[in-house]
Amino acid sequence: MSQTKKRLLIAASGTGGHLFPALALAKELQDYHIEWLGVPNRLETQLVPTEYKLHQIAVTGFQEKFGLGTIKIALRLVRSIWQVRQILQKGQFDGVFTTGGYIASPAILAAKSLGLPSILHEANAIPGKVTRFLGNFCSIIAVGFEPAAKHLSRYKTLYVGTPVRPEFLSPQKLDLPIPDNVPLIVVAGGSQGAVAVNQLVRQCAAAWFEAGAWIVHLTGENDPDANSLQHPQYLVMPFYQDMAALWQRANLAISRAGGGTLSELAVTKTPAILIPYPFAAEDHQTYNAKVFVDAGAALVFQQQELSHQILEKEGLKLLNSPENLQEMAKSAADVAFPNSTQLIADLVRKTLI
Repeated sequence: MSQTKKRLLIAASGTGGHLFPALALAKELQDYHIEWLGVPNRLETQLVPTEYKLHQIAVTGFQEKFGLGTIKIALRLVRSIWQVRQILQKGQFDGVFTTGGYIASPAILAAKSLGLPSILHEANAIPGKVTRFLGNFCSIIAVGFEPAAKHLSRYKTLYVGTPVRPEFLSPQKLDLPIPDNVPLIVVAGGSQGAVAVNQLVRQCAAAWFEAGAWIVHLTGENDPDANSLQHPQYLVMPFYQDMAALWQRANLAISRAGGGTLSELAVTKTPAILIPYPFAAEDHQTYNAKVFVDAGAALVFQQQELSHQILEKEGLKLLNSPENLQEMAKSAADVAFPNSTQLIADLVRKTLI
């Protein structure tokens, strides 16, 4: 097979936090032939096939206590490693890039077994299990937050931030009927675990409306009370496609603290009240949020300790203090990596020589 381009297999699956950084990198690597490794019935089946050839394998994470289920998962992993080996060999790939998660395990191990380089990107301040356990099999680990490197001191790491989609890096026009001169709060709890945040926000909304704020509330798909609040200054929807324009317009975000979301908030200089998802693996969202709090870019509250009275009061404080919001916006810019995609693309080019 004649190869005029380097061939890269990207293994990224499941959530936007894994997929969007990988898609941003893929667009940057126009000089590479790129194919994708994913899992059936996950988000990649919607986002990837229009741009890249998608290979699908069946693999799950080691989340259960040891038992018969664990043995089945281990056997499935062995099978998936063999499948990825076949994909890599047949496609004559030069290496693998992965954003972690359980799809990363067979990708990294198959690449290692064939003597191919692999690059893993860890978006969270506390590295996940795959990163910690398989880091030694990777050529290098790119980290999104500096504290992650301290947990991976025995591995080769590079602090490069987390890629965001190109539209986040240039001014976007928001196509929503919101006046230009009003403060805007954007609430994005995400589809997983958003209901508790949504309930708090609806209880706070009246006071924020009275202060002149508008609210765009992205409730996710699992909130039975999503349409229970109606107000002229309130726009509610499950999701919104143009998050770049929305974050750029927002004066304040109320959000979870996933690595990808925080990278978007940083490059758009959006002050935030962060409510980490309490059931995230190893509480990694709390550690992510701490980076922003330490920088002065956000406030953080644990969901189990947050009442609507506290959230209402803190929101009003910020709405009534534009100078504080401006300082937080500057601090968010200080932790931003607007060139993260280019840095990781350069890393790929240097590794896949």
